[in-house]
Amino acid sequence: MLRHKKDVEAIAAQVKELYHRREPFRINHGSTNSTRQSVFERRRTIDISHLKYVLNVDVESRTALVEPNVPMDRLAETTLKYGLVPPVVMEFPGITVGGGYAGTSGESSSFKYGFFDQTINYVEMILADGELVTASKTERADLFHGAAGACGSLGITTLVELQLIEAKKYVETTYHPVSSMSAAVEKIQSFTRDKENYDYVDGILYSGDRGAIITGRLTNKRANDNAVRTFSHANDPWFYLHVRETITKNHDPVTEYIPLDEYLFRYDRGGFWVGRSAFQYFFTPFNRFTRWYLDKYLRTRMLYTALHASRHTKPYVVQDLALPMSAATEFVEFTEKTFGIYPLWLCPLRQSASPTFHPHTPDNRVDTGPQKLMLNIGLWGYGPSNHNTFMRVSRALESKLRELGGMKWLYAQVYYSEKDFWDIYGRGWYDDLRQKYNATSLPSVYEKVKIDIEAETKAVKSSWWLWFLSFWPISGFWSLWKAKASRQYLLADKASWKSIEEKHRNGRARLGSLVCKAMHIHMIAWSFPDFSAEALQIICCQRGSPKLWLAVSEMD
Repeated sequence: MLRHKKDVEAIAAQVKELYHRREPFRINHGSTNSTRQSVFERRRTIDISHLKYVLNVDVESRTALVEPNVPMDRLAETTLKYGLVPPVVMEFPGITVGGGYAGTSGESSSFKYGFFDQTINYVEMILADGELVTASKTERADLFHGAAGACGSLGITTLVELQLIEAKKYVETTYHPVSSMSAAVEKIQSFTRDKENYDYVDGILYSGDRGAIITGRLTNKRANDNAVRTFSHANDPWFYLHVRETITKNHDPVTEYIPLDEYLFRYDRGGFWVGRSAFQYFFTPFNRFTRWYLDKYLRTRMLYTALHASRHTKPYVVQDLALPMSAATEFVEFTEKTFGIYPLWLCPLRQSASPTFHPHTPDNRVDTGPQKLMLNIGLWGYGPSNHNTFMRVSRALESKLRELGGMKWLYAQVYYSEKDFWDIYGRGWYDDLRQKYNATSLPSVYEKVKIDIEAETKAVKSSWWLWFLSFWPISGFWSLWKAKASRQYLLADKASWKSIEEKHRNGRARLGSLVCKAMHIHMIAWSFPDFSAEALQIICCQRGSPKLWLAVSEMD
């Protein structure tokens, strides 16, 4: 905690200096899971990328003290050592704790626990004037509630106390086939009412007449001899492809057992199904071999790096849109007609009380009792290639969403006018918070998420590099180079969260390899008795590790 305290004091001093100069600043977290393009001016950027550690896990109180740049995979692998897991773990390993609080983050357990910020006990924040404060449901409750989803526009989150629940070995996962969107909504409503028997609920709609609702239940036991399914290794199937194959072969529900850690990040490889777009861009066959061969490029950290480098966020639709359950079918009919994009991700969410930047219905206030569920629809795929057409359908999407009482997540492209944006999200409560906590020098939420079309067009015209990147396949190869140079794939290679079965299997393989190497070295020693023990030790360390020398020694 001493290191954390010193780091935070240094950041607060930087913030205070910029505040006195009345200069707005942006925050560099070191990574992003937003699809918006970001431009940093170093002189006005506060770097908090070094706040990336889990400081403490308290088994008795079931809480964890976590810095904001701890990603989900590092968080999960740390808490699982104590037999605990966060109630809501975002499906992409690189999403951070701070991003989960400052943005809108929900997962298949959010029908039960709400958005990620609903599982936080308190946050430590540096306000825009450099003051260090804590906020919770009982202390600065307005700031605690209002900063959730406000994109860091009220201050900098530097520490979070996160709630944890008991972890179990498996998620008993069942795929329920459905033949229409209305049937999908009906099943989702049925399963989410039964919170005692289900811990996770989401769905995939592959077309207008085929889909699956996926339920999960935490358990330590497997029924009968059901196989354990994993999704994190290069030779594993992508999760969405596996589900599609399963419901194609079976008209009745099918149950499998997925290790908890594997379940949490089941959509990492392929980024749900967005990774398939890379194959389309390069006119590359999309099959099991190419997915295996290119696996390290097809995990979400690499995909995000490549996406930003290529600037393919421009013609690509990446939107999460939450609506009342009753309006979901009509909305999907609209997206099918306008975009023709499938698959769609379906995720029920327990909405937060307004006022908030999280998706909510207009009547959803603190005093209205239990919060109703909304259905999030993930719409991800190529839009129209013509820029004007793309803008027209994107605005039509926002208009239809508003007409049906829905709201979009603010991590993606926002095309609203300023007036429309504030009519939807409400400005009075937010401006009051900015005044109260001296945040008016920071960019507002709208300033952070809006798309300035004229400025972007001007930037492309004035930059030969951006103009050059607009040609196929230059931006694609540039994005691949940037992704590889980022070395983000090493984070997946070093992940220690992979399932216990896989660890045992790898452990046996490593043991077998060690024994074979030890026998080989022992044969050298037997064949050449003049070799000294020191020479053999050097060979062992070159061919394997000090453990190999110990294995050879045991053979004497």
